[in-house]
Amino acid sequence: MIAPREIFESGLGAALVAGLAAGGYAYAANWPSSQIFGRTLTAPRNPENGPGEIALTFDDGPHPRWTPMLMEILAQNNVRATFFLVGKYASTQRSLVREMHSAGHLIGNHTWTHPNLAMTGIRQTRDELTRTKTELEQIIGAPIRYFRPPFGARRPATLRIACELGLIPSMWNAMTADWDATESVQVTPKIAGLIERNQAAGFATSVVLHDGSHLSLEADRSASVAAAGELLARFNLSHRFVTLDRWES
Repeated sequence: MIAPREIFESGLGAALVAGLAAGGYAYAANWPSSQIFGRTLTAPRNPENGPGEIALTFDDGPHPRWTPMLMEILAQNNVRATFFLVGKYASTQRSLVREMHSAGHLIGNHTWTHPNLAMTGIRQTRDELTRTKTELEQIIGAPIRYFRPPFGARRPATLRIACELGLIPSMWNAMTADWDATESVQVTPKIAGLIERNQAAGFATSVVLHDGSHLSLEADRSASVAAAGELLARFNLSHRFVTLDRWES
């Protein structure tokens, strides 16, 4: 007969293993730098000779108000950025998307409706990526090669489907909750600190800011726009701003 204590300890051990497994899955599915489920594009080490590199990337657009403001700031600083577009918005802002592409910005796929791809089925995942890729390529007349999973969430099937479609999953190593910010002071110091930390460790920085919202076109992104301008003013002389294709190996 198994003693109650042994039953308890056995159950506790099983629960612990299950908890560790769940934690490991969550890390693999959501942590930006994780490569457990498959390779993703991350910020590389900085060049041995030359300035440190920063990629400004913007998610959840295009937005008819905030995206043009960002583009003006980028143009004033002669900087190109990477924009991961939500397909349902891009389909209604076709001229703006063409303008972004013509200005030299890199256009990426951020799915059609912004679902959590760690939770979606294979059919929906494929439809989200394929529909957005097709729409964007029709708009700009050029291949779409980069993809960012909403929330950074993915599973092995997500990355496999992206690979089949010729898409490179692209993550980041500098982000803060700019979507909740009402002033740039809530954003700029945190991102700047991450850039400096990455630089000290020898790494480039892939920054995520948001020029739109997957929830509504009514979102206020003034803090994110202002933060982008402040980051450019702070780092444009000491760093090189690049688009993500610079880091493709």
